[in-house]
Amino acid sequence: MDGAQLAELAAWITEAGLAGQSEIETLTGFCERAVGFGLPIARAIVLADTLHPIYEGRAFRWNRDKDTTVLTEYGRTEEDLGRWQRSPFFYLERSDETLFRRRLTSAAKNEFSIFPELIAAGMTDYIAMVNRFANEAVIGDMDGIYSSWATDAPAGFSDSHITDLRQLIPLLALTVKAASLARIAETLVETYLGRDAGKRVLRGQIDRGITDQIEAALWFSDLRSYTRIADSAAPGEIIPLLNDYSDAIISAIYHESGDVLKLIGDGVLAIFTGENRVRVCESAMAAAIAARQSVLDLNHTRSVENLPVTDMYLALHVGTVFYGNIGSKERLDFTVIGPAVNEVSRIAAMCRSVDQPLLVSSAFAAAVGDFRSHLVSVGRFALRGVAQPQELYTLDADLQIRKE
Repeated sequence: MDGAQLAELAAWITEAGLAGQSEIETLTGFCERAVGFGLPIARAIVLADTLHPIYEGRAFRWNRDKDTTVLTEYGRTEEDLGRWQRSPFFYLERSDETLFRRRLTSAAKNEFSIFPELIAAGMTDYIAMVNRFANEAVIGDMDGIYSSWATDAPAGFSDSHITDLRQLIPLLALTVKAASLARIAETLVETYLGRDAGKRVLRGQIDRGITDQIEAALWFSDLRSYTRIADSAAPGEIIPLLNDYSDAIISAIYHESGDVLKLIGDGVLAIFTGENRVRVCESAMAAAIAARQSVLDLNHTRSVENLPVTDMYLALHVGTVFYGNIGSKERLDFTVIGPAVNEVSRIAAMCRSVDQPLLVSSAFAAAVGDFRSHLVSVGRFALRGVAQPQELYTLDADLQIRKE
């Protein structure tokens, strides 16, 4: 690769980073251009750790003979750890070296777990590199970008090829880091604020006191007898219990396009929004039925394992709320406020009094479309802090769950 080609490729990487191209687009574009300029890359892998509740990192694999770059997300399992410890990347991590090279001959076959596959595919030479970050630039476990480069050229990589890679890969690593950090920011705000709220924050809606007035179906749920369970269960069982039931409930909400705004101990505050009030309420009701079924299934699984079980109390309401940033200069919360929010929490509290797992407001009952015929009144009640008594409804028992 001559000086002009090197400069052109470096400029392309820079533009890819500034344009916010994904890691897949960046690696694919880089490899295709590098091969076009005479760098004999046949296979490439780029690894970047991340901050994610499930995955530890992401691996991007490019193969010259295939049409697509493949993304693999790796976790924190023993299998993932074993794979890492058998890799040249682990050698770089432990040795503090920045480059590892090995000619792929039969003598090297058993040195690392990836080598038999590469040799069988006709690869002749292999390079692994790490571009480390300064300590203050480490994000979680993301302390550098690892990459590997293999060729099937009979003579392997030449010294000039390695020099070219040494010059270009730090710039590629910087571009991948930028894309990974953008993804980490998106994951964090959506995980901790909710999907819609996270997107709004990333779009710049962070001014204190700036809210939108929206109509939403409101969901407020908590767990039956949670305080008693927390007092009586073994300490190590409480967090797994909360996680299990949160998974069952939140997955149902997300499946129906709802958005979870707040987890308050064992409680969940969520909203369903859209232009059509009937469809919004129907989505919330569908999520309620699915969540109750998921909780029932979870209870069966936990009972078999002799673990404590519980149930869900849920209230649904529909009304106008203020949605946005509320709090102090130092600490903001992106949430909903307004009389309708207070009302749904009061309705949820009534579940215990009337011994019903699900209660919906009269406003919700009037707007829920086809589900309306399956609602039955449980009476008219005065709700604390609400001016007028309200008639509350629940679902037919046969519709609430599919099976006992």
